[in-house]
Amino acid sequence: MSINKELNYREFMQRENGLLHSPYQKELEFYSAVSAGDLDRVMELYTPLAVEGYGKLSADPIRNIKYHLVITIALIARFCIEAGMPMETAYTISDIFINRLDVSTTEKQLSDIHRETFIEYTKRMRMVNSGEAYSKHVLTCLDLIYNNIYNGVRVQELADELGLTPQYLSKLFRKEVGMTITEYVMSRRIQAAENMLKFSEYTPVDIGNYLNFSSHSHFISCFRKHTGMTPKQYRENYFRMTWQSPDSGKKDE
Repeated sequence: MSINKELNYREFMQRENGLLHSPYQKELEFYSAVSAGDLDRVMELYTPLAVEGYGKLSADPIRNIKYHLVITIALIARFCIEAGMPMETAYTISDIFINRLDVSTTEKQLSDIHRETFIEYTKRMRMVNSGEAYSKHVLTCLDLIYNNIYNGVRVQELADELGLTPQYLSKLFRKEVGMTITEYVMSRRIQAAENMLKFSEYTPVDIGNYLNFSSHSHFISCFRKHTGMTPKQYRENYFRMTWQSPDSGKKDE
């Protein structure tokens, strides 16, 4: 079926069944409230996650919600960047929540992620707008970590680059980011490993070497600590969830 034919058919069926998309102006108002850091207004406009008012992006209900959540998170991140949130911060928060929804299996889990996402962005935008965002040193540190995540990066090297003592930088980073530099670097390395397991054909051994883990057993240990699975189990679980047909379980009924 051509795009024009399918477009006309879908628009007709959506009108007939009352399955129109949510009003554009309402979405803009909600995203604007988030980027303004106005939590009270956000809560007024907030509606619990539901399939009603959403376009149909997948025949599988959970996957349909996931696709829409990815779009929502991406839009919120970009609205916040336009309003002054540091790009790396906005994209990192986006990565965190998209990775969480990627492994979620129930509507309740996705609903919780939906709510937590906009609250997190709103609170951080309130800090941005009040001048309480990350300091210049921490922002530079985040950029350095991001740019060197595949090469390995140490606290001493970061401190030297910024002209600070390791002790002062570590204290400042933990105060503003909520975790140590070492914990943050490890979380980014594991996140990079997750993406490589999902979107590349590199073996777990190659990925561990590429991300500069001291040994394959060290990579497995760190990965399991953060995800609850070995790299091999993570890859198998991801592809099972991604490629399994919604109707595959019905064949034996």
